[in-house]
Amino acid sequence: MLSPTRARSSLLAAGAAVAGLLLSSLAGGVSHAADHESCRPDGLYKTPGVDVPYCAAYDTEGREKMGADHQRRVIGYFTGWRTGKNGEPAYLASDIPWDKVTHLNYAFAHIGSDNKISVGADGEKNAATGMTWPGVAGAEMDPAYSYKGHFNLLSKFKKQHPDVKTLVSVGGWAETGGYFADNGDRVNSGGFYSMATNADGSVNQAGIDTFADSTVAFIKKYGFNGVDIDYEYPTTMKDAGNPLDFSYSNARRAGLVKGYAALMKSLRERLDRAGAADGKHYLLTVAAPSSGYLLRGMETFQVQKYLDYVNIMSYDLHGAWNEYVGPNASLFDDGKDAELAAAGVYSTAQYGGVGYLNTDWAYHYFRGSMPAGRINIGLPYYTRGHKNVQGGTDGLWGRAPSTNCPAGAGLTKCGDGASGIDNLWHDKDTAGKESPAGSNPMWHAKNLEKGVVGDYVTQYGFPADTKLTGTYARKYDSTLVAPWLWNAEKKVFLSTEDEQSVNAKADYVVDKGIGGTMIWELAGDYDWNAAKGQYEIGDSLTAAMYEKFKSASPYGAKRSTIGLPAKALDIGVDFGQFPLGDSNYPISPKLKITNNSKATLPGGTEFQFDYATSAPANAKDQSGFNTKIVRSDHTAANNIGGLKGDYNRVSLSLPAWQTLAPGASVELDFVYYLPTSTPSNWTVTFGGQSYALAGDLARGTTVVDPGTAPGPGPDPSPTPTPGGPCAAPEWSASSAYGGGTTVSHTSHHWKSKWWTKGEEPGTTGEWGVWQDLGAC
Repeated sequence: MLSPTRARSSLLAAGAAVAGLLLSSLAGGVSHAADHESCRPDGLYKTPGVDVPYCAAYDTEGREKMGADHQRRVIGYFTGWRTGKNGEPAYLASDIPWDKVTHLNYAFAHIGSDNKISVGADGEKNAATGMTWPGVAGAEMDPAYSYKGHFNLLSKFKKQHPDVKTLVSVGGWAETGGYFADNGDRVNSGGFYSMATNADGSVNQAGIDTFADSTVAFIKKYGFNGVDIDYEYPTTMKDAGNPLDFSYSNARRAGLVKGYAALMKSLRERLDRAGAADGKHYLLTVAAPSSGYLLRGMETFQVQKYLDYVNIMSYDLHGAWNEYVGPNASLFDDGKDAELAAAGVYSTAQYGGVGYLNTDWAYHYFRGSMPAGRINIGLPYYTRGHKNVQGGTDGLWGRAPSTNCPAGAGLTKCGDGASGIDNLWHDKDTAGKESPAGSNPMWHAKNLEKGVVGDYVTQYGFPADTKLTGTYARKYDSTLVAPWLWNAEKKVFLSTEDEQSVNAKADYVVDKGIGGTMIWELAGDYDWNAAKGQYEIGDSLTAAMYEKFKSASPYGAKRSTIGLPAKALDIGVDFGQFPLGDSNYPISPKLKITNNSKATLPGGTEFQFDYATSAPANAKDQSGFNTKIVRSDHTAANNIGGLKGDYNRVSLSLPAWQTLAPGASVELDFVYYLPTSTPSNWTVTFGGQSYALAGDLARGTTVVDPGTAPGPGPDPSPTPTPGGPCAAPEWSASSAYGGGTTVSHTSHHWKSKWWTKGEEPGTTGEWGVWQDLGAC
């Protein structure tokens, strides 16, 4: 699924060592360098040899510090092109609801032909660094800065709101594979595709290094707190992304994921080094796809460990790039998605009835490899829509077929997109004609709903006496959590957002412990102007989220939902050799396990790990490792109304005859049926001991080598001597136990072979979960 529309205005279409210690001490109560580890978010990669001042940005639970009334993130994209200079309404830094947001992403910078970050040449027409707005209240330049434009105003208002962080976003739909020159023409330079990946599919490390170095210098120069990468998209799926980029992207598909990972690692390490020198922690984030179509071509999204957090683009899930009429950004699946039904997703048993075009599915995909608090769900402040819709319920799940696609769309058959007054943010196709997409700011959609023709329509090329045809009736589906407007006379369907859906999504964020929300884009929000009798740009939806979040409980900072051992082994696990392109169902990579420790792993060594419930609980291996699902948090026959839990837990073991010596590797064929991000929460059990894996980067673990270094504290889950005292904790029916946990019950010690809850020791039999260790 791809969208050919929203050129510049759609995200689919986003001395120091001592001084640094002093700053971090003031910010986080930290007195010496070693304590910074206590503030590192769970699972976040730390650059080797660098004392990263995490406590400047995070508390000792690894949660981001955002101000007393901001328990969850509200991240707003602020676009550079709504300057008011082209006759359309302006949206400037002075219009941002600074007290209601936590982060602002400036959209967009781009990658120049020299592989350096850029916003174009300086000058009075440069919106980012040179433009001014004389006479506009609040838009007066701050003379303390050498630059003008949006960057000056962002820096000015940040002085008044020091808890708000700003990031520069690089790329977006239109500038992933090229950029707009100063004259407005698009330069097809290759952008991310050629900067990170060579024509032969190998990593372009020289290009990456140039970009990363320039990015660090850029954010320092303009006072940003970090960088947000909007690379759309490093996926192996053919013809994914902007059709203008296909000459670069399609030729490099086999190497895009590898180049993406190298890019993010390089950025993380340079930002960590710069932060250590400056006494700051610079943020690295991404705008990530949300659909199973794109994500199945991104392997296991291996870059998440380098990111402070992920912003999921959980919108543009349905639109005029095809004929299937559905919500732009539903929260849940309802089992009726016409696009998924046509693809056989519901009817193919291996997929477990799981619909993957909704926010909840996308959240669970990333939850498989990250704590909930390092994930933010995306909300659109704009509409998508079709016209000439046939069938469905008030248009929902109907069809709007068309044989005509906008020029340059790269498609042979598109949906019949809404146009004219129903497409106010009408971008042009490559032939200069309107791209029908039903794309409107929410304030215009609210006026359509109210039957009002706003006085702004003339600024978008419509006559002042424009009349509306038909009635735009608001509809709402509580299962999907999706509102829309339905014009029965015109057969127009516009997928919208409003207070009801935004409040429901905010409740979802709070209930799940999610880090917060991301908004594309702030200029689409609305307020009612009673004097004019019309909706205009405002902050109603952003305010609703702020109110929901300001007194919420802290977000979820731990990745694992079970207790993991405190000691970890250096055993590498890697999923690789993924099939390319469209021929990748089932998803069948090679799982390679490499023993980097000093201990020989004996035959029968058990590995356990979690993978996200975004994929059904039917993963298996084809290599004799006895892979089985030992727990599934989602057991329903479908995901209507949402997935019920986060993880499927897998157990697999080395064959009894096979040992794994230090430095040796073993490889097995692994199979699963829908995309999932990097499996996590690994344990390895042998010789009566269970260990975590160092590569999980979990907080509070210590890397050891059995028999070579005792490490602090007792070994996890020691095996008691039969007949000794019942030293282990008493088994509890209400407690969950990870594999390798020892408990006492009925005057015996018992050891769990895998995760369990509610299964009484002594009742599970010889082949059950509990191993009898003898009387105590």
